[in-house]
Amino acid sequence: MDKYAIETNLLTKKYRHTTAVDQISLQIVQGEIFGLIGENGAGKSTLMKMLSGMVNSTSGDFKIFGHKPSEDKYLYRRMGVLIEEAGLLGSMTAFDNMKTKALALGCNDDKRLCELLELCDIAHTGKKKVKTFSMGMKQRLAIAMTLIQDPDLLILDEPTNGIDPKGFESIRKLLIRLNKEERKTILISSHILEELNKVATSYGIMKKGKLIECVTNEELNQRCRQYLQIKVDSSSKASMLLEQMLSIYSYAVIDKNTLHIFDEVSSDKIIKMLVMNDIAVYSCMLNSQSLEEYFLSRNGGIK
Repeated sequence: MDKYAIETNLLTKKYRHTTAVDQISLQIVQGEIFGLIGENGAGKSTLMKMLSGMVNSTSGDFKIFGHKPSEDKYLYRRMGVLIEEAGLLGSMTAFDNMKTKALALGCNDDKRLCELLELCDIAHTGKKKVKTFSMGMKQRLAIAMTLIQDPDLLILDEPTNGIDPKGFESIRKLLIRLNKEERKTILISSHILEELNKVATSYGIMKKGKLIECVTNEELNQRCRQYLQIKVDSSSKASMLLEQMLSIYSYAVIDKNTLHIFDEVSSDKIIKMLVMNDIAVYSCMLNSQSLEEYFLSRNGGIK
């Protein structure tokens, strides 16, 4: 059995003058819940579309379970994909939506469909129309539809987007159950980092089409370190001075008056430099870094 569920090699997608995905080399181990993190427009959806066969790459290649799609025409049957709209029919019940999708896939096993509705906590909806469902219920149904062919790999693009905390918790439990009990490898994207942290076992951070870091949960916890919070009269001017005068690049601009500095540099040295360059310093204190702030600090300050 191949170790990796997904392997990409310099995978790239260009649209005219825009590079949506830029030479990404990534390895996702079988059995992981791999969280793909990045702001809207970072390239997450485009990467997922290439992996699921929805769009062709410009260059580079990838393997799924050790095989290139061109080598195995049945490879995509091992994937369950939820990208963008799930295509739910609001005038139909959950079961009828499942049945319609199953027939399109050549599956005619009603017992299997009922089991999936039970697994995803949708069976109780009975004859209710999907248009009356909450967003969380619709997303659980959409995930159930990705499971019809019993895939080994799930690719889910922001499945918790727009869902309230109760709905998110139900999807979180479902994904963990699919991973632990059903042995599904899951690639999931989000721009809500605190939510993803409650699900994923490893992460890939994307920015402007590039994969800038891969990190495990253990590594992430180690890197969410202490930081120096400084209040000044102009954080934009102060940030330029940090780079120019002290070669400090690991920081985040929180607002127009607040900076978080992650490099281990003496606070006295920083304050002295800022004051000597006519920056008013209002306060300086040591704090702990949150998950959100860690990602903001990657690849230089976010301004």
